[in-house]
Amino acid sequence: MNRRTFCNLAAGALLSKDLLPAAAAQSTDHASSRLRFTRANSGAWPFVESGEGRAPNILFISADMVGPDLYHPSRPLSRHVQIPHIRSLMGDGTFFSNAFCTVPLCSPSRASYLTGRYSYILGNGERAPNGLDSQLRPDDTIFPEYLKAAGYVTRQVGKCHVGAKKFLDAFGENDQPWDRWSPPVFDDDDFLAYQRSLGVKPQKYSREIVFKMQDRKSPGNSVGGWIVQEDGKPFPLEAHYTYYLGKKAIETVESLIENGSAKRNPIYMQLDIFDPHQPFSIPAGFEERERELRKIMTLPGSYDAAQKRNFERAPNEPEIIDIYRRYWGIYDPQQLIDYRIAYILQVELVDHVIGMVLARMKELGLYDDMLISFISDHGEMNGRCALVDKGVYLYPDIVRVPLVIKPPRSVPRAHATVDSPVSLLDLSRTLLDFAGIKPQAKLDGVSLVPYLRDGHGSEDRTLLFFGGWHVGVNFDCGIQHRAKDGHRYLYAYNCTSRQDELFDLDSVDAVNLIDSPQHAQVRADLIDRLGVALQADPRWVGYWSEFRIARYNDLPKTTGDMQLFTMPA
Repeated sequence: MNRRTFCNLAAGALLSKDLLPAAAAQSTDHASSRLRFTRANSGAWPFVESGEGRAPNILFISADMVGPDLYHPSRPLSRHVQIPHIRSLMGDGTFFSNAFCTVPLCSPSRASYLTGRYSYILGNGERAPNGLDSQLRPDDTIFPEYLKAAGYVTRQVGKCHVGAKKFLDAFGENDQPWDRWSPPVFDDDDFLAYQRSLGVKPQKYSREIVFKMQDRKSPGNSVGGWIVQEDGKPFPLEAHYTYYLGKKAIETVESLIENGSAKRNPIYMQLDIFDPHQPFSIPAGFEERERELRKIMTLPGSYDAAQKRNFERAPNEPEIIDIYRRYWGIYDPQQLIDYRIAYILQVELVDHVIGMVLARMKELGLYDDMLISFISDHGEMNGRCALVDKGVYLYPDIVRVPLVIKPPRSVPRAHATVDSPVSLLDLSRTLLDFAGIKPQAKLDGVSLVPYLRDGHGSEDRTLLFFGGWHVGVNFDCGIQHRAKDGHRYLYAYNCTSRQDELFDLDSVDAVNLIDSPQHAQVRADLIDRLGVALQADPRWVGYWSEFRIARYNDLPKTTGDMQLFTMPA
């Protein structure tokens, strides 16, 4: 089956299940397929590629740390967030309302969805101790490498954070990925030259949100705020780093059209935006929006509860939450109001830039036939439990992510929303499926093409979550599942605490239900499911080794050696 045939069959399946069996849309005609390799000299990382036809151009956009408050229709606050261009993309494509990352930290999550495998990276490089992997290894392969080997012209703009060398493998030696958590707004020479061309001086804060140390007096972490030029003049949106990245992505596509590359080969364009991750940098032009948001902004109930406890650890909270609460030091509720407003303004800036990119794709005549996907690498606490950002703990708001796929015109949208649980792990298989590429390696994700066609997928999928090292250390693991009561739950086992957690994933301000009598059966089921999953995969032996001891009374009884002694064959 060639790529054109694949797209036509998939489109037919989307239009009518009766026209084509589901299996046919997924099948591979080996007679017309070719075995290829991402590294031809060594024969490494083979894949099967369809023989003929042209694969769709692909635009993949990632933002950083987009919590459900900003976009999810179940969240009341989302009604006050103005993101018309992201919502327009949702309208043209399919929104996966229950999409999750694997590890709620930048590097591990990006490593997961780029490789399509659960990540051995469990911490960001800035805080990882010596010996803990924080970059992908040279022999790993990320999905853009498959696209490149199959003939795609691959380009990337923005954040990397999995090791720049791997991005050079995928996008070529002229790529300029920045491999750190924060943007290079003061040391990206090309960006600074761009600012100078606009007659704009570097940024400084006019209003800065600075939380407190544990003494509740001394200045602590800065999370950014509102910016002006260093001479005090207004800082224009056009000189903002995110605007610059969007402009650079547009110019990259325009160059590929101008030099003829886009005619000869399909394009894969990856735009990795840092915002709305803090530190915030809100330019001029958002003054009226700020006034509007101040009229409606409130605080989460779990913040109020923490304030009433004088920000001490609750009886059913693991110690790691207390570590993060003291790290952030959000003792002043007005500062959290400022944070939540700035967070919304920052994602509205991101939306403006995404709108600019999509508009140009339409002007170039690329949009309709282009596969476009939008994601975030992880979510955000946004004040819940008196926390912001994310960390090495498992809470619904930091594992839930936006995932939108707009298929090319040859595969008409069949469903506006898919509620079945999916993972960012699925992204690689899905995009490669649309390109007619089938990796022969073991990937942990699944293709979402059947979900796009049928409007649902399996509710019994095992989706796992992990953590490691960040502000604190907590090698946690967890699992989600839909219970008989219709709710989806997240069970988290924290290796550094005796306190487990159980959250209703459908809750707006989730509380720990682990000791709730009415959820006892849900707890038991999820402990059992997690035990089965940890036993089944040798990658999780480190978690299983402790979990089976700590939860011995909750797991099916086993006998035998606990030291994992192996007899010779």
